[in-house]
Amino acid sequence: MDGNRRNFVKGALGVALAPLVAPLANAQDSIFAAPRDWSGQTPIPYPDPDVLRLDDRFAPYIPFNTGIRRLYNGTLWAEGPAWNGVGRYLVWSDIPNNVQMRWIEDDARVTEFRNPSGNSNGNTFDYQGRQISCEHGGRRVARYEPNGSVTVIADQIDGRRLNSPNDAVVHPDGSIWFTDPPFGIRGNYEGFRAESEVPNRVYRVDGDSGRIAVATDEVNGPNGLCFSPDYSLLYVADTLDRNMKVWNVNGTRLTNAREFTRLELPTGGPTWADGIRCDTDGNLWCGARPGVHIVAPDGDTIGVIRMPEVTANICFGGTKRNRLFMTGSTSLYALYTTATGAHIC
Repeated sequence: MDGNRRNFVKGALGVALAPLVAPLANAQDSIFAAPRDWSGQTPIPYPDPDVLRLDDRFAPYIPFNTGIRRLYNGTLWAEGPAWNGVGRYLVWSDIPNNVQMRWIEDDARVTEFRNPSGNSNGNTFDYQGRQISCEHGGRRVARYEPNGSVTVIADQIDGRRLNSPNDAVVHPDGSIWFTDPPFGIRGNYEGFRAESEVPNRVYRVDGDSGRIAVATDEVNGPNGLCFSPDYSLLYVADTLDRNMKVWNVNGTRLTNAREFTRLELPTGGPTWADGIRCDTDGNLWCGARPGVHIVAPDGDTIGVIRMPEVTANICFGGTKRNRLFMTGSTSLYALYTTATGAHIC
């Protein structure tokens, strides 16, 4: 990039981030999305002012003529969005209310999907279309079968109860990988207060035998996780160390643990990821204050989507898998992208 172009880009970025670099008399007003009418009755001029390009590599991933939409409001703490391609619906968790909600694509209708939900957190679907949920209440990972029955995938290891499974992903070999931090047993708001019986870990459950094994204990506060597009890498968000770690996936084993990146607010200062998902180009889309951070495969943050609420989890969905769904505290949001989600959920 020549000097004139570099200066132009820096100048344009400065304009885009002007609200962020102003004196922080009120950090909430300055860091999060600019006030707007989220009912959709008052139009927002394109491009959406809260979709921020921090690097030219982000430019191809957001259409000029799209904007953030609020699809639902009314949860206490929204997490775990997962897209069902056959049913064309999105399921997500309202952990404190002990319910799962469903947004149906064909008419944008929202229904209560599962009540009680075991204070479920992260959700996903496997390659047979079965829903898998991480449940704080039962301290387990459960699978909902087509006939309505529930299969317990994991709730203990070596005779000791798990902590509070948080997020899960599936592998083409049929295995289920999940994180198990203590966040859901720290109090009674998102589960039941209890003492930890096992260390914080990432686990793998074999798809054939159902055997649970420790994938890694080299993470202090395991939270969201996802595979790279070719399943050769596993990324894990570490909420307690406030970074993101990555491992090489060698069959059933994880090797070569290392720090992948540390997220920063556009204003400076640390932030950290909750839920993470990968697109087909290997970029990571991370739910992290002030909304969603987009991280290139080399660990650079190339874009930020500012949200009006703390955004915990995200997933790609829609018919073309190019719609980013974001669970933001009390609400469900969506944004069309030109990225494509890397995996089935």
